[in-house]
Amino acid sequence: MNKKSIIFILGPTCVGKTEISLFLAKKLETEILSCDSRQFYKELRIGTSMPTLEELSSIPHHFIGHLSIHHVYNAKLFEIDCLKKINKLFKKKSILIIVGGSGLYEKAITEGLSTLPKIDSSIRNNLIFHFKKNGISFLHEEFKKIQLKIKDKENKSIIDIYNPIRLIRYLEIVKSTGHHPSFFFEKKPKKRNFFVFKIGLIIPRNEIYYRINNRVENMMKKGLLDEAKVYYCHRNLNSLQTIGYKELFELFSRSEEKICLNETIEKIKINTRRYAKRQLTWYRKDPSIIWFNPKEKNKIFDFILKKIVGNTGFEPVTSCL
Repeated sequence: MNKKSIIFILGPTCVGKTEISLFLAKKLETEILSCDSRQFYKELRIGTSMPTLEELSSIPHHFIGHLSIHHVYNAKLFEIDCLKKINKLFKKKSILIIVGGSGLYEKAITEGLSTLPKIDSSIRNNLIFHFKKNGISFLHEEFKKIQLKIKDKENKSIIDIYNPIRLIRYLEIVKSTGHHPSFFFEKKPKKRNFFVFKIGLIIPRNEIYYRINNRVENMMKKGLLDEAKVYYCHRNLNSLQTIGYKELFELFSRSEEKICLNETIEKIKINTRRYAKRQLTWYRKDPSIIWFNPKEKNKIFDFILKKIVGNTGFEPVTSCL
């Protein structure tokens, strides 16, 4: 039996991954799995720009809104869950589409992740104590110190230095083991029983930034402020260390809320643009990604057909019109 195939639709936020994945899923008569870790949590519909209910109902989707914000989850657990789902779906489909902008979660499926070492809770508690006392600037200083000690060849991961939860996780691993987290990754990619094709979507940077600014404005119009207020009491959860929410949580803790709202909206735009830049930095290191402009829908589809025909036995449906 021929191997099955998975098509990854990758790229920075706001580039148009959802639209392309829906287009391809309909053409290929298949289903979509998400590897966007921000869209796993069902409570965070507005701030994570989940696909609309109409989009979700048009094609079967998996790993969107399937967890609660109280659920402890990570890339390794996603690897286990997603591979189980993939094997189940392959019993009825020859091709699947995975879409998202979370690079580590994509890597969990394509290459596999190792289990990171257990950390002494006293190290974590000490970092959390000083973070709460001195703010994120303390974590930044600790991060700078470690960067001088850790060899560049080990420093393969892109660290979100504006996310305190990820910074603490990074610091506790290095302080406990003396190694960068990538040291514990699998040295060789795990063998998978399916072919992988990676489609990257890219547009000019100024256009990405323009789309980001518009998306943030639209999220505010849809009620992001009220959504963030509902979950403010849970602001310390890892699931809520997400752009859009954490900036608003900071706003809520200030007395001059109305005066600072516009400033906060601008901060969300800036941090989202920085996030998009980090995404591109991650993906540009992967030579297996084939890049397209999202407007080239038919060109992408034709490319995929040339790659998968013969691997899966898939025969595209010919229009009767």
